[in-house]
Amino acid sequence: MCGKEKVAVGAYDIFKTPYKIGKVEIPNRFAVIPMTLGALSYDEDGGFSENFIHYFELRAQGGFGLLIPGAIATDAVVDPYSALGPVPTVTPGWARGARELTDRVHKAGSKIFAQISMGLGRNYPGLPSPSENYVWKNGDMKSPVLTTEQIQQKIKGMIDVAKIAKDCGYDGIELHAMHWGYLLDQLGMSFFNRREDQYGGSLENRLRAAKEICEGIKEVCGEDFPVGMRLGLKSYLKDNNIATLTGEEEAGRTLAEGVAVCKLLESYGFDFLDVDTGTYDSFYYACPPMYMPQGFMIDLAAKAKEVVNIPIIAGGRMQDYDKAKDALEKGLIDAVGIGRASLADPDYAKKLYDDTPERIRPCIGCNMGCFRRCCETGEPVSCAVNPQAARETVNGLKPADGKKKVVVVGGGVSGMEAARVCALRGYDVTLFEQSDHLGGHLAEAGAHSFKSEIAKLAKWYERELSELNITIKLEHAPCVNCIRKENPDAIVFATGSVAAAPPIDGLEKAIVSLDAIEHPEKIGKNVVVVGGGLVGCEIALDEAKHGKNVTVVEALDDIMSAGGASAPYPNYQMICDLFDFYGVKVLKSTKLVRVTDAGAVVENADGQVTLPADTVVSALGFKPTENAEESYKELGVPIYSVGDSKGAATILNAVWTAYDVANEI
Repeated sequence: MCGKEKVAVGAYDIFKTPYKIGKVEIPNRFAVIPMTLGALSYDEDGGFSENFIHYFELRAQGGFGLLIPGAIATDAVVDPYSALGPVPTVTPGWARGARELTDRVHKAGSKIFAQISMGLGRNYPGLPSPSENYVWKNGDMKSPVLTTEQIQQKIKGMIDVAKIAKDCGYDGIELHAMHWGYLLDQLGMSFFNRREDQYGGSLENRLRAAKEICEGIKEVCGEDFPVGMRLGLKSYLKDNNIATLTGEEEAGRTLAEGVAVCKLLESYGFDFLDVDTGTYDSFYYACPPMYMPQGFMIDLAAKAKEVVNIPIIAGGRMQDYDKAKDALEKGLIDAVGIGRASLADPDYAKKLYDDTPERIRPCIGCNMGCFRRCCETGEPVSCAVNPQAARETVNGLKPADGKKKVVVVGGGVSGMEAARVCALRGYDVTLFEQSDHLGGHLAEAGAHSFKSEIAKLAKWYERELSELNITIKLEHAPCVNCIRKENPDAIVFATGSVAAAPPIDGLEKAIVSLDAIEHPEKIGKNVVVVGGGLVGCEIALDEAKHGKNVTVVEALDDIMSAGGASAPYPNYQMICDLFDFYGVKVLKSTKLVRVTDAGAVVENADGQVTLPADTVVSALGFKPTENAEESYKELGVPIYSVGDSKGAATILNAVWTAYDVANEI
C-alpha cells in the first residue's frame, strides 16, 4: 500500500498568506474560478437552490479564500439566454438565495464575488454579436449585429445587477468575460469586432464597453467595491472554428495585445484580472484536457503581472500545487484559480494547508463529468472521479443500513470506489483482487506521458482504502467457499474488462493495446493502430511524440466518437490538432481485414490496401470479463455488478456505477 508523501511541515504556507483586491482582504491564495453548474443551481422561484448554496459553502469550508460562481445573466431584453439562469432584475427569488449564499460563505471565512455576464454573442445561434460573425460550429449561420443602443442597454443591465449583487452581500464583481470568445471578448477583438461606431476600431474603442461598465459599477457601488475581469490573455484562434496549437498564425488576441489590454483595464479602474486563454474555437486552451501540460498558464500570466500592479489570478490546469507554489513564491502570479479540481475535491486547499497533498483526489482532466455534461448533454455539472460534486444535497452518502459485511470482487477503480463508499458508510469490507496490485486499467492508462493524474488517482484510492482499514486480499481469485467464509451480506462484482479480440485473420500477430502501453519497447518505428477510440488515439499520440511513424485505422466515420464513450469536444479537438502536428495519419471509415507479417490489410470505399508496419496495435475496444456470478447465487445474498463488468466504458462510468450501488447497499 502507498504511504504518506514526505512533506515538510509548512511546505505550502505560501498558499495561506492573505492578499488584497482593492481594499478587500482575501484570506488565502486559492480561488474557485467560475464554472456553470447547470440545472441544479436554481429553485422554482428563480433563486439559488440549496444544492448550489451548499456546493460553495463546502468549498469555502475546504479552504478556498475566494469563490466566484459562474456567470449571472443581466439582460432580460436584448438577448435573454436561459443557460445563464434567471436575471436578478426580474426574478423575485434571486436576492433571497444570493443573501443566503453570501452569508454562508462569509460564515465559513471566505469572500465571494459575483460574476456578471454581458452575453454570449456568436458562441450560440441567434444571439447578437458586435458584427456579423459566423456562429460557432454552425456552418454558414451568422449572428445578428448589436446596435449601439443595444450595447448601451446591456451595459446598463450589467451595472444594475452589480448593485443588486452588492446589496445581497457579494464582496466584489467579476465581469464575464473577455475570454472564451464571449460577448465582451468579441467586442475586444478586431477579429470579431468590425464596428465603425464608438465601440469599434482602436483597441481603446473595443474596450470602451468594459470601461463604461467598470465606471458605472464604481459609481453606484462605490470606488472601494472591487471590479475585475475574466481575461483571455491569448486566443489561440487561427480562424472561425479553427485553433492554432502552437499559437502561431494568431488571428485573435496575441499575447502582446493581451498584455496591452491588462494595462488599459488597470487604468480604467479594474481591481484584479482573472486570466486564462482560448475561445470556443480553440476550446482545448479554454478548457484544457489532460493533453495540455499542467501549469502552462504560469508563463503567460507572468507577462501580465510584469505590467500591472493589481492582483493576477491564474487559472487553467493549475492543479500542480508545486508549480503553483513556485509561481507564487517568485511573484509571477498573486493567486491560483482552481475550477475542475475543486469539483474533484472540495477540500483541495485545506489538504495542502494541512501538509497532506497526498489526500487530494485529483482531477484527471477528462472533461467527462464537467464540460461534456454541461455543454454537450445538457446535464448538471459534476465530476468523473467525484460523483457527489455539485450534487452534494441530492447524491450524498446515505446512512448505513445496520451492520453489514460487504465483499468486493475486483480491485480496479470501480471495485476500489465500491469498497471506499461501503467503508465510509460504516460497513465491514473485504476486497479480493486476483493480481498482485490494485488499480486495474488505471495502471496502463496512467503510464502515458500525458496522464500522470490517472496514476495519482490510483495512488489516492490505495491510500484511502488503507486508511479506511479495508481488508485487501491480493493474488486472491475468490471462489464460492472462500467468500462463504466471509459471511457477506452483499457481494459487489467489479471484475473489469479485457481487450476485445474479434475474429480477424492474423490478429494474434498484433500487440494488444494494454500490452502496448505497458511495454512500449515492443513497438517498432512504423506503427499501425487499429481502433480510433480513446485508447487507440492515446497510444498513437504517445508513440508519435516519441518520433514514431503512426497511422490510425478507424471503422467509424470519425475518431473518438463511439457512443457513450465519445470524447468531449476539447479533448477531441486537441487530439486532432496534435495528430496534425506530429504527423499521425488517420484513415476513417476503414476496417481491418487481416494482420500479416508485412503489416495491416485494411479496406474502405477505395478497396483494400496493405499498410506496412513493424507493429500493429489492436485497440478494438474492451468486453466485460467473464465472471461466475451465477454460481454465487447459492449464498443467498444480494449480488451487484459495477463498472466494466456491466459493459466497458469510461472512468466516469466505473466510478459512478460503483458509487451508486455502494450507496444503496
